[in-house]
Amino acid sequence: MAVILIVEDEEQVRVLAESFLQAEGNKTLSAATIEQALALIEGDEPVDLLFVDLKIQDDVEGGLKLAKKAVEARPDLKVLYTSGQAVTDGMTALFVEKSAFLPKPYTVDQLATILIAKFRIGSRSK
Repeated sequence: MAVILIVEDEEQVRVLAESFLQAEGNKTLSAATIEQALALIEGDEPVDLLFVDLKIQDDVEGGLKLAKKAVEARPDLKVLYTSGQAVTDGMTALFVEKSAFLPKPYTVDQLATILIAKFRIGSRSK
């Protein structure tokens, strides 16, 4: 079981991701804002993966900034970025070391595949 922090300001997307990740046997924490996410990162709860939208609260690089701060606080943290907007090479150059990108809209199968392939989280067999 992994502990996954979902940071998504669109409630429907966040709830769907939570439901899927919990059904797969993971524990989820969730935040709609950068401030909520940082409070969870700075807390005592273990977090294995940060699943973060690049655009949070109208800040097109909010997820990048959050991931950088989160990895500074927890150096072993893995990050899965997501976005419904085009991602430039300049943005991907700012991704933290242990990370991957999943474009929106994504399916639960695509989410499961990237979690297994990139982070070894989950047990779905294909």
